Amino acid sequence: MDHFESIVCTLLESENYWVRQSFKVEISKEEKRKIGKHSIPRPEIDLLGFNFSENRVLALDVKSFFDSYGVRLSALQEEFAIPQGKYKLFTCSNYRKIVFGKLKQQLIESGMANTETRIQLGLAAGNVYRNQEEEIREYLDAKGFVFWSPREIKRMVEKLASQGYENNAAVMTAKILMRS
Repeated sequence: MDHFESIVCTLLESENYWVRQSFKVEISKEEKRKIGKHSIPRPEIDLLGFNFSENRVLALDVKSFFDSYGVRLSALQEEFAIPQGKYKLFTCSNYRKIVFGKLKQQLIESGMANTETRIQLGLAAGNVYRNQEEEIREYLDAKGFVFWSPREIKRMVEKLASQGYENNAAVMTAKILMRS
């Protein structure tokens, strides 16, 4: 797991989620055929956040892109029949349906979810292209997806600084940066 994922993991925990990192979804050969790629590797969800009071699982795709162009709205708006690109779960509804169906089945079988558990896709972005935060938010909200923008992540990190001592790199860094 990369460091940005680790920070977002800490933020999820601070928002009362139980978190699993780098969760691999086991899909069968038949499911791979239905996806349209018989040799596709196992899908991996960066972070799964379990909110038990809402009976909801947040499947979070985490993109830092700090020293690059950032997340582009146009890349999220692409639609593919066969998954491709960096945002497969966002841009290929068939792929998302199959992966989330199998994910839910795995979670139920392992006792981490039940038939009423709702799975929601989300994106945590460290950087977005040319200040497209609001456009990305509107687009993802309309699709029923969650979006943690760089501005929200910054606010959440600042909030970590007000917590009591915790032996966690993200919390300690927040405290150092927020000192007056």
